[in-house]
Amino acid sequence: MADEPTNGELWRLIETMRGDFRDDLAQIQAHLGRVVSADVYAVEKAAIAKDIADLVKVVEAMQRQRQADAERVTQTRRWLVACVIIPVLGLVLPVLLFMVGGKS
Repeated sequence: MADEPTNGELWRLIETMRGDFRDDLAQIQAHLGRVVSADVYAVEKAAIAKDIADLVKVVEAMQRQRQADAERVTQTRRWLVACVIIPVLGLVLPVLLFMVGGKS
């Protein structure tokens, strides 16, 4: 009987366990207060997916614009060569050939 706890010791152990249990429940409740519900998560996930889809569309539009700009620059270069450089060469080349031919 010497090994058995007294009623006072049992009461203190029970009170300690109750306090630990209350602390644990308070921690669980605090954690649950920070958890997002499944409905809110689904709505936020759908909004993020829509934002990403919108960004993809914007990036694709920018890429198409860049390709159009590159094509415009290429067409401008072709126009410059066709309208300016070739006629200038057409005028200068006969003069150069005439000058070279006249010396020999």
